[in-house]
Amino acid sequence: MSLVLALLGALRAALRTRTDLTLENLALRQQLALLRRRSKRPQFGRFDRAFWVWLSNWWPGWREALHLVRPETVIRWHRQGFRAFWSWKSRRGRMGRPQVGSELADLVRTIALANPIWGAPRIHGELLKLGLDVSRRTVARLMPRRPTPPSQTWRTFLQNHLTDLVSIGFFVVPTATFRVLYVFVVLLHHRRQVVHFNVTDSPTAAWTAQQIVEAFPDDSAPRYLLRDRDGIYGGGEFRRRVSGMGIAEVLTAPRSPWQNPFAERVIGTIRRELLDHVIVLNEGHLRRRLHSYLSYYHGSRTHLALEKDAPEPHAVEPPEHGRVVALPQVGGLHHRYIRRAA
Repeated sequence: MSLVLALLGALRAALRTRTDLTLENLALRQQLALLRRRSKRPQFGRFDRAFWVWLSNWWPGWREALHLVRPETVIRWHRQGFRAFWSWKSRRGRMGRPQVGSELADLVRTIALANPIWGAPRIHGELLKLGLDVSRRTVARLMPRRPTPPSQTWRTFLQNHLTDLVSIGFFVVPTATFRVLYVFVVLLHHRRQVVHFNVTDSPTAAWTAQQIVEAFPDDSAPRYLLRDRDGIYGGGEFRRRVSGMGIAEVLTAPRSPWQNPFAERVIGTIRRELLDHVIVLNEGHLRRRLHSYLSYYHGSRTHLALEKDAPEPHAVEPPEHGRVVALPQVGGLHHRYIRRAA
């Protein structure tokens, strides 16, 4: 039997072409070299895999000469190489959609956040007017996710009603004898003017309602009044008086002073620029100090929101009007600078 097998092998070798013998010899030598490497298990490197992938494409009998791995492994190497080749080739050219720059992406998000009721078509139209060539689908992809239905911001609501909106608020001031005084302010949003203030040691709903009447005599009442949910306003007398003047109340959310920003800002300004620097003796002293400060606040103090002008505008004085003179105000805490001819 062994003789028959030997004869069959010799016949098979005789029938092979010289090319087949050369390739088989090369395959066996490659595997022998792999076994000679100092490792417990033969590890096929990158060049070894490339060799067998190339051999499988050029020699039909490569399977018979392969002994260290299965033929399916070589086929898997070939597929991995195919994917890697086309990934490399795709990166070389400008294939697919062009990448969106970070500046454009930031601009889309900025516009979407500043205009919550705008959709992708509207933002896409604005970008086209700015000379930015981008598809509407890209704009929709770049827009931030909105967990709630679009709505205007509280700041936008306030801006749209500046001329018809006033806000009110209380703040407390301790005296030298540890008595607590309450200051009530009424702020007109349009020019940041404190149209009325008063001081008391025991505020009531009736007293507060009377302050609104004194702040807006005749037909000067605003359309809207913004306030917090302090219990002093909850009395029926205050609400009836305000409603009788044709004023609609706009209430902030509970514990949300940031929704009444103009009143909170002016109260903070009064504290920083006046009350933090004086000791209040009594109610009359506080009232006089507030009168003095508000005269400075309205006529001299510049405001960022008013384009660096005062609530009561005053003209710019050019250098030819004379030298600069300082006029002390609020007892010397602040000054107003004017030009006066020599």
